[in-house]
Amino acid sequence: MTSHKSPSPLLSRRLFARRAATALALPLFGIRARSAPAKVSHRFLCCDYEGNQVAIIGADGTVEWRHAVQTPQDCWMLRNGNVLYCYRNGAQEIARDHRVVWEYKAPAQAQCHSCQPLRNGNVLVAECGMSRLVEVGRDGKIAKEILVASQAKNMGHQFRGTRQTSNGHYWVCLMDEQKIAELSPSGGLLREIPVAGFPHAAILLPNGHLLVTLGHSKKIIELDRKANVTWQIDENDIAGNPLRLPAGCQRLSNGNTIFCNYLPGPFLGKQPQAFEITRDKQVVWEFADHARFKTVNQIYLLDGAGGRAGAELR
Repeated sequence: MTSHKSPSPLLSRRLFARRAATALALPLFGIRARSAPAKVSHRFLCCDYEGNQVAIIGADGTVEWRHAVQTPQDCWMLRNGNVLYCYRNGAQEIARDHRVVWEYKAPAQAQCHSCQPLRNGNVLVAECGMSRLVEVGRDGKIAKEILVASQAKNMGHQFRGTRQTSNGHYWVCLMDEQKIAELSPSGGLLREIPVAGFPHAAILLPNGHLLVTLGHSKKIIELDRKANVTWQIDENDIAGNPLRLPAGCQRLSNGNTIFCNYLPGPFLGKQPQAFEITRDKQVVWEFADHARFKTVNQIYLLDGAGGRAGAELR
């Protein structure tokens, strides 16, 4: 009879460990283990209109820097590390030590709700009450003026978001007239796009679509080249966080959308002030800091997530 020797205790332990490792590597009943989704966070610059400040918020929610200014409406981080913003009476570029290094003072009857740094070094400013866009040079003087026909009865509601694109065209939100105008580099009207609401931002996307926030109408829409709605967020589409006054927005490189939910009057302090949302309307990031901020109406991401239309013109 052939005799069989039992394996040594050390060998038995090695065989058991190898079999256990093999078993763990195999799917259990056809189900593969999935890693937990990474937590989304953003570092960003923002405007707080009623809080009268611009600020840099860290990915962990800490306030890294803040600067007091009356009613800031639009903001940009420049390549030199300075911050550009517009406020009711004009626009300023400030260093991080709060020194004003450039300034444009608008006429007394103007209200400035939009600005943008341009490739040629000028700054585009939209002036409500003056019915015009101006490109301002580094000397603080107007280098170019574009008159915009407006029928708005409230002069402070003529324009909101205004952007120049890489072809030199201007996209203007004519808020009270409920339309978006595309103007040529010389200011000629190329087309008007009616929208069912009061536009606050109109962002031209790489595919030629427009991403539009509709402010008091409590909607966000995406329009194709023929002005058909291809995507939309309505007032109550985000569970527990209805749209109050969607203002600044941007489409990220991952396809998600970030927008600011300005909280007017009775809604102040009662829900998040900014969101990142997927195409199927799932919230993956939100910002809420009611102790230090009131009405966040524009943000500029500082973490490389992309999406700020017009940044290529800096």
